[in-house]
Amino acid sequence: MPTWILHVDLDQFIAAVEVLRRPELRGLPVVVGGTGDPTRRGVVATASYEARAFGVGSGMPLRVAARRCPEAVFLPHDPPAYEAASAEVMAALRTFDAVVEVLGWDEAFLGLTTEDPEGTAEDVRRTVLERTRLSCSVGIGDNTLRAKLATGFAKPAGIFRLTRDNWFEVMGELPTGALWGIGRRTAAKLTELGFTTVRELAGADPAVLADRLGPRMGPWYRTLALGAGGTELSPTPHRARSRSRETTFQEDLTSPAEIRAAVAGLARRVAEDVVAEGRPAARVAVKVRFAPFFTHTRSATLPSPTSDADELERAALEVLAWFGEGTGADRAVRLLGVRAEFAPDADAVTAAES
Repeated sequence: MPTWILHVDLDQFIAAVEVLRRPELRGLPVVVGGTGDPTRRGVVATASYEARAFGVGSGMPLRVAARRCPEAVFLPHDPPAYEAASAEVMAALRTFDAVVEVLGWDEAFLGLTTEDPEGTAEDVRRTVLERTRLSCSVGIGDNTLRAKLATGFAKPAGIFRLTRDNWFEVMGELPTGALWGIGRRTAAKLTELGFTTVRELAGADPAVLADRLGPRMGPWYRTLALGAGGTELSPTPHRARSRSRETTFQEDLTSPAEIRAAVAGLARRVAEDVVAEGRPAARVAVKVRFAPFFTHTRSATLPSPTSDADELERAALEVLAWFGEGTGADRAVRLLGVRAEFAPDADAVTAAES
């Protein structure tokens, strides 16, 4: 029997979890983010489909979301609730005779052998709904890339198959940014080179791409356009790649001393998360959002992996200094964040070196 990859993606996951907790919100535009107060600073974590119809999207300032959809119900972000709901979903997926690779709170790959992938996908949808009361969409593919992209055509609450046989029929005339792995900036560079669609990129000269986009990444973008992807999944439990903390200030910070103190405090909180995770951090990143809404992130590799709070604070402050002396009076700061990225697992390092 043939082997298939299914990509399971929860529909409007965070908003759906909130609606389960508050059934009276079903059918209403729901926006989740920050403290849930659109008069205060914060960004949208997710929006229900009803809110998205008004142009509300993830990463948008809450105040903008409120202007676009004045009737929306705003709720605070509650990560522990979403982690618990996600665990229930993944437990439901593991009842199938399949390799389950968790990608995040709301998505996972399933690798399985079946003559009827659509039937299995429908079984997956039904099982998740019955066990968790959450709706999901399922993409079917002959590799991970195609399965992941197929889910976009399946939403909401549907099933779609994308394989080598219908790849260019479905994807050929779409913009290159539709490919998983090509962001807005890369798509703009490809457009400058004359490659605006997936079909055009698939026919590109690898040497041209390598010259403009790098010897490794350039040809790889062409590989994506051809629909190539992995077929091996890892059943190991999902482990966070990093832990982060950030704060949006209701009043802009302009004092360098206040900014340093805020970063130091965030680094200490991240250190507590790193210790709880039981793995050392290998890199530290600092995110600064300047007023009105310009965000920049810089990071540094630590001399050696560590969970020590003093070391993580020191590294965060060193990275902050790279933003320049202007971080303060003439560059007001509205958000600060600190992220600790974990060192690779020992077995992953061994595999990479072999």
